[in-house]
Amino acid sequence: MTTRKLVVISSGLSTPSSSRQLADRLLADSASLLQERGVEVEAQVFELRDLAHDITNHLLMGFAPPKLQDALDAVASADGLIVVTPIFTTSYAGLFKSFIDVIDPQALTDLPVLIGATGGTPRHSLAIDYAIRPLFTYLHAIPVTTGVFAATSDWGGGGDGVRSLPDRIFRGATEFADLVGRTDRSALVGDPFALDRPMGHLLGGLAGE
Repeated sequence: MTTRKLVVISSGLSTPSSSRQLADRLLADSASLLQERGVEVEAQVFELRDLAHDITNHLLMGFAPPKLQDALDAVASADGLIVVTPIFTTSYAGLFKSFIDVIDPQALTDLPVLIGATGGTPRHSLAIDYAIRPLFTYLHAIPVTTGVFAATSDWGGGGDGVRSLPDRIFRGATEFADLVGRTDRSALVGDPFALDRPMGHLLGGLAGE
């Protein structure tokens, strides 16, 4: 059976965290869809709240303590990345951006990314497309078309009046599973030149679907 490595990054600051709740649901749907296609999933979940001091030390000193290095290595060798951040002042959380800043600039090349975000009001949902998606595109990752935003009201089951949160999660997870199922990225990351190839081997297959 084919195996794919998924890494989940949640940058919620509270306990319990709505960001972690959304991350868990995105992972559950993604893993289920991949398993239906005969793909085994190995998943690692990292809470940036637990790595906050290490991230700061890395920014100041230039080296990663062991726990942070584990997270960085996991991201670099993943077949797919799920990220969820709360939205503060119309953009991603500072802790989330600080983590991205300590990732090697080449580590996200060709990496499928499913973006999630949480906030108090649906008005913040556009932050996915004007703030978070461009960040991953700049780093040569492949963010899926559907980003999943969860406002406080979504957790009550009423949704946004257009598509409920479970529907949006499923749609994003489906697009993500399509890319993750197609990639062989984790088998290539040991070769420093393998990820220089064009990402059309992932995107080209979507054109005919």
